[in-house]
Amino acid sequence: MSKDQKDNIPQAEDQFGKTGKFVQENAKSLAVIAAAIIGLVLLYVGYQNFYLAPRAEKAANEIYKAEEYLAIDSLKDKAIAGDGSYPGLEKIVDEYSNTKSANLANAYLGGLYLQKGEFQKAVDALGKYSSTGSPVIDPLVLGMLGDAYSELKDYSKAITFYKKAADKSPNTLTSPMFLKKLGLVYEEQKDFKSAAEAYNKIRTDFSESAEAATIDSYIARAEAQQ
Repeated sequence: MSKDQKDNIPQAEDQFGKTGKFVQENAKSLAVIAAAIIGLVLLYVGYQNFYLAPRAEKAANEIYKAEEYLAIDSLKDKAIAGDGSYPGLEKIVDEYSNTKSANLANAYLGGLYLQKGEFQKAVDALGKYSSTGSPVIDPLVLGMLGDAYSELKDYSKAITFYKKAADKSPNTLTSPMFLKKLGLVYEEQKDFKSAAEAYNKIRTDFSESAEAATIDSYIARAEAQQ
C-alpha cells in the first residue's frame, strides 16, 4: 500500500465517521421526517380512494341529467340551476370540485353563460377549467374565453386566447374557426397586417376547412386596408 493510500485511510474514516455521527445525532429527527412523509403518502392515497373516488362517481351519476337539458334550448336554465330532483351544473361545480365532472361542468357553464350574454360569468367559469388533453374540448374552452373577452371588449386578452385556441391540438375543426375570429379582432384593432396573416394561415394550413372556402374575401379586405 502506498503512502498516499495510507494517508487517505484516516481521511476516509474521518469522513464516514462524521456521516455516522450525523445520522446518530439526528436519528430522531430523521425518523420523524420519514414518518411524516409516510403519513402524507397514506393520507393522499386515502384522500384519493376514499374521498375523491366516491365523489367523482356520484358527480358523474348526477351530471348526466344536466347534459340532457343542455341539448334542449328551453331547458338550459335547468341545466345551470337544476330541477329540484337533479343538481344543476352550478351545484356540481360547487359540491364536487376536483372531479372530472366538475371540470367538465365549468366548460358547459362557460358556454351557457356566453349564450345568455353573461360574459364575465363565462370568463369565471371557463377560467376554472383544467386542460384534460382533449383535442376538441381544450381548444374550445380557450376559444370561448376569447369570445367572452371579445364581447367584454378586452381585445388584448381575446387575441391571446384565440391564438392559444388555434394552436392547441391543431385540427380543421377548431383551428381555422379561431384563426378567423383572431383575424376579425385584429381588424377591430386596425392591425390589418396581423389580420391578413391569420386569414392566410387558414388558406395555407387548413385549406380543407369550411372557413377556407370563403377566406379569400377576408384576406383581400385586410390587405386592402394595409
